[in-house]
Amino acid sequence: MTATDLLPALKNPTEAERQLVDLFSAYNGDENQRRSFDIFALTGLPHRRMEQWKWSDVRQAVTSLQDGSANRPSDISAPDEAISIEFDGQSWSFPDELPEGLGIFPRTGGHDFGQADRLPMGALTAAMTGHEPADTLIIEVSGKVAAPLSITVRGGARSASFGRLVFILREESHLDLFEHYSGGAGLASYLVEFGLAEKAQVSRTILQEASTKDVTAITSTAHLAAEANFEQTTLAFGGKLTRIETHLEHKGENAKAVLNGAYLAASGYHVDFTTHVTHGAESCVTKQLTKGAVADGGRGIFQGKFLVPRTVGQFTDADMQHQALLLDNGAEIFAKPELEIYADDVECEHGNTSGQLDDEALFYMQQRGLPKTEARALLTEAFIVEALEKAQDGIREQLIEATRKFLRREREQA
Repeated sequence: MTATDLLPALKNPTEAERQLVDLFSAYNGDENQRRSFDIFALTGLPHRRMEQWKWSDVRQAVTSLQDGSANRPSDISAPDEAISIEFDGQSWSFPDELPEGLGIFPRTGGHDFGQADRLPMGALTAAMTGHEPADTLIIEVSGKVAAPLSITVRGGARSASFGRLVFILREESHLDLFEHYSGGAGLASYLVEFGLAEKAQVSRTILQEASTKDVTAITSTAHLAAEANFEQTTLAFGGKLTRIETHLEHKGENAKAVLNGAYLAASGYHVDFTTHVTHGAESCVTKQLTKGAVADGGRGIFQGKFLVPRTVGQFTDADMQHQALLLDNGAEIFAKPELEIYADDVECEHGNTSGQLDDEALFYMQQRGLPKTEARALLTEAFIVEALEKAQDGIREQLIEATRKFLRREREQA
């Protein structure tokens, strides 16, 4: 299929979309990849006229594909015993020797993505991956993996970077996972998929960093069988535009999910946390806590939705909370929490607050001799770290230290 064949599907394509068509045409993809690209082409790059993207206009942010920045330096390091997987913007590398219960398999050719019609950046990534060198990995977990898995993703100063991970967790298996996304591509889109069998467990910690030249989309999906447990903690600093999107479905009874996160946006940085949870089985639990702090010129976005169907969603226990601080005049925060409930025997709550620090608490700390800037930083840190409590033991303190540096304006911005 040539670029000329594909372009008519895109209405009034931008220069970036034309470049994506050329890039896809050069891959000569298979049927699954072409299907994913056809779905992406129905809308093109997400834009403000799409309800779920009205505050994160990728089309406007990426007018053409241009080389990204150098990868951000970072003080964060994975635990010493971690199993390391790295992505250089084009291909994955991983150890030859792996512990018992863990298998890693490069995948070429298209791999069907069932949610392509709902997730445009996921559809684009599914279309653009499955090529040589290996940009898609299948990771199979069949037991309790003794060491955590550390995944480092760099854009490689490329104009576009696409990578895909598919996790398959067998019954009663367990995986601790740390993912570090450090920017470095003008447009980067990554797709991470989880399938958890009965009583499988995942503890996932995500750190996202980038520069104000980088547009990054991290699209994740998770399907939980009966009594599966999925915990996710995210700390994001954003970029020119960053979207961290998680779609989770409870498919078996008594499954549990925790989706916690914190976003910190300095001037010129944009962070979007979007989640969608479907309670597709009885007696499932979801707890979600998102905290944010945004400085003058920064933008933070939270969109969360819990869907509880009428019959299969009975006895749901779900709680969604979003709390954010505007650190300065000129900060922007947009929030849209939603509950769509059709079942009649559930416990579902949600809350949303945005505001400034408590003046009385600030005054009290200053009266005890703390400078105003230090008092503000300490209060904001105490506010944010609640959302990081479930991060992995070897990473949690490093995330808190990165938060401290941001709040004291010691963190390098680019």
